[in-house]
Amino acid sequence: MRLTIELDIVLSLMKRIFDLIIVLVLSPLWVPLALFTALAVRIFLGTPVIFIQSRPGLGGKSFTMYKFRSMTHERALSGDFLPDEARLTLFGRFLRASSLDELPELFNVLRGDMSLVGPRPLLEQYLPIYSVRHRRRHDVMPGLTGWAQINGRNSLSWHDKFELDIWYVDNQSIILDLKILYFTIWKVISARGVNGPNTATMLSFTGYEDQSTDKV
Repeated sequence: MRLTIELDIVLSLMKRIFDLIIVLVLSPLWVPLALFTALAVRIFLGTPVIFIQSRPGLGGKSFTMYKFRSMTHERALSGDFLPDEARLTLFGRFLRASSLDELPELFNVLRGDMSLVGPRPLLEQYLPIYSVRHRRRHDVMPGLTGWAQINGRNSLSWHDKFELDIWYVDNQSIILDLKILYFTIWKVISARGVNGPNTATMLSFTGYEDQSTDKV
């Protein structure tokens, strides 16, 4: 048991060093791209440029996640936000399809809130309705991309996505992370699986009572 714990600590440290090296070495590429994207968001969508939301991370502990805003703030007469489909502009769709909206999460990686690779951080409201098994996705740090993202992304059912996350938790390694990062590049280029079936974004997770029809 003690040896297992020590190995986990070593793996976590190696993963952290790996993340920092990759993000810092590539900063001459992604920092200017992030600044250009921020300017484009300001022009096409206005302010605020950054979308901020609390998400569960390692151990289910909350952290503040940053993304570029991709939707307008249009509201109905009742004061409620219009549906996502109505607020997601052509420019916003491009941001999501290209994953440029995820660039600010690299600051989360630098802060140690996230890793480059791991299960995607989802909404806090899902925590109470996870199965005991699928809470294990929080045994590792959340990531910008992951095993589920290169194996279907938002075209997967919630159940399948969570099972892929658990597989990653049980099989994580630096070699696997490199493989996931490599295939993520091609997934981003192809823009496949960005949206769930028949939705501009993704349907909410409502639990496991209706897994056969619950898609993301």
